[in-house]
Amino acid sequence: MLATLMPLFGDNMEVRAYSIFAQKADTYMNPLALSTSVFDGASNIAGFEIVDKIGLDTIADDHVVFIEINNIAIFSDIAGQCFAPHDKVVLLIDPSIKPEENYINRMDEIMKEGFKFAMKKLKPIDFENYRPVLEKCSYILLDHKNIDIDKAHTYFSHMYKDMKLCAVNVNTREEYDELSGKASYDLYEGEFFRTPITKQQKELAPFKVTYLQLLNVVNESDFELTDAANVIGQDAALVVRLLEMVNHMTSNRGVSSVRHAAALLGQKELKKWITTAVTKELCSDRPSEITRMSMIRARFAENLSKYFELEPFSSEIFLMGLFSVLDQILEKPMKECLEMVKISTDIRQALLDHKGRIYPVLEFILAYEDADWNETLRLMLLNKIGRNVVYDAYLEALDWYKKIVNIK
Repeated sequence: MLATLMPLFGDNMEVRAYSIFAQKADTYMNPLALSTSVFDGASNIAGFEIVDKIGLDTIADDHVVFIEINNIAIFSDIAGQCFAPHDKVVLLIDPSIKPEENYINRMDEIMKEGFKFAMKKLKPIDFENYRPVLEKCSYILLDHKNIDIDKAHTYFSHMYKDMKLCAVNVNTREEYDELSGKASYDLYEGEFFRTPITKQQKELAPFKVTYLQLLNVVNESDFELTDAANVIGQDAALVVRLLEMVNHMTSNRGVSSVRHAAALLGQKELKKWITTAVTKELCSDRPSEITRMSMIRARFAENLSKYFELEPFSSEIFLMGLFSVLDQILEKPMKECLEMVKISTDIRQALLDHKGRIYPVLEFILAYEDADWNETLRLMLLNKIGRNVVYDAYLEALDWYKKIVNIK
């Protein structure tokens, strides 16, 4: 099975929800699976496994999560598979859920258990025919390129007073700025939040300059633990984070000094922790999705390194994933960002030139994040990587992220 999280944003670049996209059938090696995918997940809804694995609070905090179901899965024991609060789960359906009595009655049953519904891929010409289904939906996903939003907004606000409109395929920041400026949609989904920065947005904040200096210290080829401890000691937020993390991870709960904590971790783990903690601080004034994406990418990339026969470079691959959104963090073109940090040639080639020996891992992750399953499966076949190991690597990355953000 393959599965990934897709964020949905509000008008102020704040994540308001996530969609979970999953696939069980191998449609690359078995194209016939495309025609039989209606049966995919009939007895086991993949999205619930993601929610159960890392917790709804980590995925969507106080917001909702969209989970795909099909016209077979809708008749399964949905409540029995979902251990999250039902009112936080939106079941994402498509036009295969017909405006017929058996579907309508089943939707009523599910709604009584606390779930909500969202409709996707419904053509405007079918809006009227699907009114019995839409009356049960709290959200509708609309391709903003193929619809007149002013007319749609008028229609839905009149016909379905509490319906929330979600724009999909919003793939550039310009599209997002234009649509959010009109405030006709409630949520936005697409690649716009990952669009590379092509020009400097503003001057770098002083605190970010300081953190970049910290990164450069630990990215020296062979830094001293005491030097790193001294650097950490200059920032109270990092000191607190380090002591909390070490006390959480070790049985020695009496760690009270930075040097003691650094010695317990060792050079390799300390470098990884510093890089991760500093990245979190650098992201403090950016949308929360940037932090989540950079950390999950880093861990996912590290987990995948051995399957790409690149395990000796796992540390570099971790940094590659972490820094893959450095342009979003610093609001500068990637080339300018990489001039500010000390990184290896391999990382520079991957992030700037999209080539080199470790780039295939990032290429794979980008396809995976987009739920481009055909490309994902093609790359897996090319590199002789099994489906289960990829899914397990992704789940572990989500679990790792949960632990990082929830350390007390």
